[in-house]
Amino acid sequence: MLGVIGMKEMTLFSWNVNGVRAVRAKGFLEWLYRESPDILCLQETKARPEQLDAELLEPPGYHTYWNYPREIKGFSGVATFTGQSPLDVQYDFNVASFDTEGRVLVTEYPEFVLFNIYFPNGKRNAERLRYKMDFYNVFLDFADGLKAAGKKVVICGDVNTAHREMDLARPKENEKVSGFLPMEREWIDKFISHGYVDTFRHFNHEPDQYTWWDLKSGARARNVGWRLDYFFVSEELLPSVARVFILSEVMGSDHCPVGITLKLSA
Repeated sequence: MLGVIGMKEMTLFSWNVNGVRAVRAKGFLEWLYRESPDILCLQETKARPEQLDAELLEPPGYHTYWNYPREIKGFSGVATFTGQSPLDVQYDFNVASFDTEGRVLVTEYPEFVLFNIYFPNGKRNAERLRYKMDFYNVFLDFADGLKAAGKKVVICGDVNTAHREMDLARPKENEKVSGFLPMEREWIDKFISHGYVDTFRHFNHEPDQYTWWDLKSGARARNVGWRLDYFFVSEELLPSVARVFILSEVMGSDHCPVGITLKLSA
């Protein structure tokens, strides 16, 4: 979208849909056409392309890219819908043990490289927590490599960790729960120290700003939630971030969409 002469605006959304076929039945495409983001990143799609109808697989006006586990159905998965055709698309980190669950899409544009990632959940057991922490570090090495090559970077998705006490409703009760463990929060500190910015918290320091609520307990109605979904940018791109937002009124999943608007040189 063109804005000020010589500048263009791009609006990017990220949403863990907790099953793209389920959210399709709840008005997802109507919402997409109404909002018309320049790029939409989905996580936890839980579907393979052959399970989707043609309109969902590639909505009019978008190039779409899907990644999914090759062996396990109904699990994980990410998709990127982009109005602008990317210069390049990558589906993994080129590290075999972390490239089997369909968690990553990397699309490159003239102005930045975009990561769409569904980071692992570590709640199941100690093995999955180790996998999550190792995944974090493999991702950081990959992102740092792009930054070192002079690329500006945007990272969005479900990070599956609340960073600060203000990022969840009940921090004390969850200090020993994966998603708010000291090691997970310290990794976000480490990530930020490498030159990345949590865009939402850069602009918004208000409490009670959440993106995930437990469905079984009816937590959303009481806003007892966690902020698990993020847009990070490399520090060099921060001056281009014009707006950040959480679309907490959008229903259909246990997560809600988050987004940013970038102002870029045309």
